[in-house]
Amino acid sequence: MSALFSRDRAAKEQGRLPDGLPPAERLPKHVAIVMDGNGRWAKKRHLPRSAGHRAGVEALRDIIRASDDWGIGHLSIYAFSTENWGRPQDEVSALMQLLLQYFSSEIDELDEKGVRIRILGDVDGLPAPQREAVQNAMARTRDNRGLHLNIALNYGGRAELLNAARSLMRQAAEGALRPEELTADRFAAELYTAGQPDVDLFIRTSGEIRTSNFLPWQTAYAEMVFNETLWPDYTREAYRQDLWTYARRDRRFGKVK
Repeated sequence: MSALFSRDRAAKEQGRLPDGLPPAERLPKHVAIVMDGNGRWAKKRHLPRSAGHRAGVEALRDIIRASDDWGIGHLSIYAFSTENWGRPQDEVSALMQLLLQYFSSEIDELDEKGVRIRILGDVDGLPAPQREAVQNAMARTRDNRGLHLNIALNYGGRAELLNAARSLMRQAAEGALRPEELTADRFAAELYTAGQPDVDLFIRTSGEIRTSNFLPWQTAYAEMVFNETLWPDYTREAYRQDLWTYARRDRRFGKVK
């Protein structure tokens, strides 16, 4: 265990934030991360892309632990999009295998820490072993009250919005919903993140400046940080700095202060 991890854990146990973090009231309640750059990280080292994805999982472990230590209530990570099925078959197979390995190796610690796992995306469209693994993880952690960890798998933001619209149309056709009764809150209740706060801080690594169809509704007023670090090199300290970038922002939500 690193000295930084030990210091942060001790600070949390003593009821205070670790040194070097923004004040608690300036921390985001919900962070969303596009974990980009695994392939380029591997290419720079003359390694297969699968090696980059494995290194990315190691980085993810530390960021989840940091989020838990620092009191971030909700963390959403973009793990596999609906478009990712179009990647080379060997890469897709490696990613699916990593998914199984991740839940096998991490579920005990996540459950022990009180992390609650929610899968965002079309779970039914996953291969059977992966579908069973994520369903078991959600069932096992359903009653936990710690960090809410949202893992976007087989996810597309536009598909999420279409699914919500179709559900509301069915309710309207059945007479359970009138047009004037449709509010933003009612719509949000049909999304994968129903019951959770909107995203406060959106982070994308690797220097790419786009959201890539990730949580379009939930990020409407999110603060954006585009970090040039490739994801496998994204550390707890880089995360800390991005939280400071967020804390220094003046959030107005379209209003004037």
